[in-house]
Amino acid sequence: MADHAQIEIIGFSNGSCSPFPCNEDRTCGLVTCCPTESLTEAIKALKDALSEEYGERVSVSFTSLDDGVPADVQKIVEEHHPPLPMILVNGQLTPIGRISLPQIKKEIEAALD
Repeated sequence: MADHAQIEIIGFSNGSCSPFPCNEDRTCGLVTCCPTESLTEAIKALKDALSEEYGERVSVSFTSLDDGVPADVQKIVEEHHPPLPMILVNGQLTPIGRISLPQIKKEIEAALD
């Protein structure tokens, strides 16, 4: 357990936030990025939502694959073959594969004290 959760989103800056299309149900739990389906817009919406709920206990970063794949990400890809966007919580790959507030919150709760 930790007192802070670092969320790292890995993907292409012009990529989609999910393999599923945006719809009126907003199963991802985010509203401000809809209907763009943009990964970068979804990350902004996620940061805002997590900041509102967790304050300083959670931080969100984005690792862009636009200019190549960093060595640590290459290792993850070789071992796990995850879908994009990849979601890491405190450096650990999650099985989420999309920007989804409810699913990411579940991972955060498991990571925090």
